[in-house]
Amino acid sequence: QVQLVESGGGLVQPGGSLRLSCAASGSIFSALSMAWYRQAPGKERELVAGIPSTGSIYGSTYYKNSVKGRFTISRDNAKNTVSLQMNSLKPEDTAVYYCNARQLTTDYWGQGTQVTVSS
Repeated sequence: QVQLVESGGGLVQPGGSLRLSCAASGSIFSALSMAWYRQAPGKERELVAGIPSTGSIYGSTYYKNSVKGRFTISRDNAKNTVSLQMNSLKPEDTAVYYCNARQLTTDYWGQGTQVTVSS
């Protein structure tokens, strides 16, 4: 069982920055594929960025097209954390952001953190 706890959401003006963090426990963190999803009101949950498990042969990081060049996902295996640095935020980035961990075929989710981009 993997437990995930997100932090770092909040209210920011357009063009601003936020950094989301997710602390994982309950498994070997380096063996987990990690990702950030988001869900806006009335919309389906969507994948924003992903980073594979350490040593994975299945490529490197992934970004949704609309966040490329603005968001950066990173992991710290020593601290069992994954982060999402979000720059140049836009109102359309407003959503609840969820941390995801995948272990083999099982997905684990955090409770979500609200990000609101508004002037």
